[in-house]
Amino acid sequence: MTNLSEFTFLSSDGATQLHAMEWTDATPRAVLQLTHGVAEYIARYDHFARFMAAQGFVVVGHDHLGHGYSLPRGGTPIFFAGKGGWTKVVDDVYTLCQKTHAKYPDLPYFLLGHSMGSFVARSLLIRYPDAVDGAIIMGSGWNSEAAIAGGRLLTTVLGKLQGKRSTNDFVTSLAFGSYNKAFAPNRTVVDWIASDPDSVDRYVNDPLCGQDVTIGLFHDMLGGFRFNQKAENLRKMRTDLPVLLISGADDPVGAMGKGVEKTRDAFLAAGMEHVDMVLYPTLRHEILNETQHRQTVYEDILHWLEQHL
Repeated sequence: MTNLSEFTFLSSDGATQLHAMEWTDATPRAVLQLTHGVAEYIARYDHFARFMAAQGFVVVGHDHLGHGYSLPRGGTPIFFAGKGGWTKVVDDVYTLCQKTHAKYPDLPYFLLGHSMGSFVARSLLIRYPDAVDGAIIMGSGWNSEAAIAGGRLLTTVLGKLQGKRSTNDFVTSLAFGSYNKAFAPNRTVVDWIASDPDSVDRYVNDPLCGQDVTIGLFHDMLGGFRFNQKAENLRKMRTDLPVLLISGADDPVGAMGKGVEKTRDAFLAAGMEHVDMVLYPTLRHEILNETQHRQTVYEDILHWLEQHL
């Protein structure tokens, strides 16, 4: 039977208590830390976490700043910080990594980042190359420098005019508006996250999911994309670190696989020696929530982790 504990720890912003969860079941043989995406929260991974816990993995993760239950009273949803937001979010992931590693010092330690969390994980691998023993980069992609530069300029201007904590319909459209086009006619505004209608409906009906991204967070995220894609930063990753890039072949975040392939090629060009890639035909963005296929995804992730224990 899976044991679930919930706790808090202080964010690197020095003020926010971050909500975290830990799942344990069978005798632990490794740790798997999860890093969730934008406009969601860690409890959405409960089904997957219980599966992994039953296989002997301690699973841990937290709600990012401004997400889920890591939102202080009066705080702004889907907002990181007034300054250095991306750095703070990466440091929070590293803090939880350190705390969990201290609790289980003899266990191999893996990181799985999904969507925005995948980009956070990529930044961590650059800034803290010795933090983990392997990483799964899920639902990730590659962004053109022109798009990053244009988005950063726009959010800088709008941030001064409206404030970083504000939302803006054009920014929301710029961030996610194009993703649904490939799946027209659309039933919801987030058909792109999964081909399974029930999974989409659970997301739509969850009050802690789907909020508009603030101008400040989108600005921070674009800066994270740029940081991750610089060749000199990519070369700071441990070349012997096992990495699995895993996505749906119909995931628009990964440009229907092309952005995942670019990421793989960039990792290899930076000297990474153990980079695997899996693209699932017909699956979209949230491959852990594609009900009909998720057991296959779960088993593939487990198999990869077991290969690298």
